[in-house]
Amino acid sequence: MMRYILRVAIAGMLVISIAPLDNSTVEASAVHRVQAGDTLWLIGKKYGVSIKDIQYKNHKSGHLLYVGERLTIPTSVTNSEKELMARLVHAEAKGEPYAGKVAVATVVLNRVKSDEFPDTISDVIHQKVKHSYAFEPVQNGSIHQHANQEAAEAVDEAIAYDGMGNDSLYFYNPETATSKWIFSTEETLTIGKHRFAK
Repeated sequence: MMRYILRVAIAGMLVISIAPLDNSTVEASAVHRVQAGDTLWLIGKKYGVSIKDIQYKNHKSGHLLYVGERLTIPTSVTNSEKELMARLVHAEAKGEPYAGKVAVATVVLNRVKSDEFPDTISDVIHQKVKHSYAFEPVQNGSIHQHANQEAAEAVDEAIAYDGMGNDSLYFYNPETATSKWIFSTEETLTIGKHRFAK
């Protein structure tokens, strides 16, 4: 009987000693330990999470970080959503400056938050307006092309920056735009050949 109790006790200790290892693995994907040189901006870009979401989740009103501080990284945009956005950015902003790629990704995020557009990244990108898609790459199939690293980085930067921009909901090339309506929108900025508006 004593041997049975001892075996159960040892088995219990093994479970207890293994449990923290499992928890630390889970924590590693959801917690960031602040290193020297870290900023909320760099952390947001690394994880593809908005600075505002990191601040909210960690009850921070400012940008001050302490080395060794542990930040909970909230779930934000899924990897498949990031990939879809990167493919859109790659197709829409090929040949445009990096800032223009970030701005195109930002338009998608702004549309998700707007009451005028669908509520998910996928639905925004695949939205149909009358008989055609809102984004030309969805219409012509170039959305299915592999995105390059710069497009993926632009998406992560747009996500980190989310909620701090100028609320652009549209972009177009004034030299090739065929819709007269788009010229009636309020211009927010111009980057490369793209004009952004709301």
